[in-house]
Amino acid sequence: MRPLNRRAAAAVLLTAALTLTACSSGGDTDDSAAATPKAPASSSAPEPVTDPSTAAPAAKPTGPVLSDDQLKPVTGSFTPKEKEYLKGRVPAKTDPAAVLQTGQEACQRVARTAKHDKDAAIAALIAGEIPAAEDAIPGLCPDQQPVLDAARTGFGDGSHKDVRPGTYRALTQSPDCSWQAKGRGGKSLAAGPGLGHQPGDKVVAKVPAGTTEFVSTGCYAWLPA
Repeated sequence: MRPLNRRAAAAVLLTAALTLTACSSGGDTDDSAAATPKAPASSSAPEPVTDPSTAAPAAKPTGPVLSDDQLKPVTGSFTPKEKEYLKGRVPAKTDPAAVLQTGQEACQRVARTAKHDKDAAIAALIAGEIPAAEDAIPGLCPDQQPVLDAARTGFGDGSHKDVRPGTYRALTQSPDCSWQAKGRGGKSLAAGPGLGHQPGDKVVAKVPAGTTEFVSTGCYAWLPA
């Protein structure tokens, strides 16, 4: 067999290289897509979290913070409202723009969720699913203050000793939601959902006087009815 000339040899090598590159790229893309699950399509579902090492704190830090005159972005400038929000909130050696971004993203999440379903936004705040929102709303997005105010009147799943007598509604229609009001000695005073409850029905809890503990599971969050 005659040896390939230089042009033919180069063409063969180029074709082989392109074939290997295409196979390698296709394999990487498929593996990445299969390994990365998609978040559920829900207005109240938690959004992806950034690298913990670069994430800004959700509340005012307890250690050293940047002084007011150090609150400057690398480029541009902060508005008076933004600078006021950042005061006492930026840990030393932290980019203040990153802390501001965390607050702004919290505001955006609350606004988007509330636009679609106000109860879902309230429940997300009660459940603590939107980090930094409680601090960010008053300073960065006061138009969402009614959502925060409503969330402060509610409480989440679990055991609570300070629930006042009255009627409350669960911020979910899950069939797994159940509750119980207990009196002294753990005596059951009321529980629900009661007979006749159908999947999809709203869950309402009537907490009687004398309740010393209210326990719920699968109900997500509660608000006064």
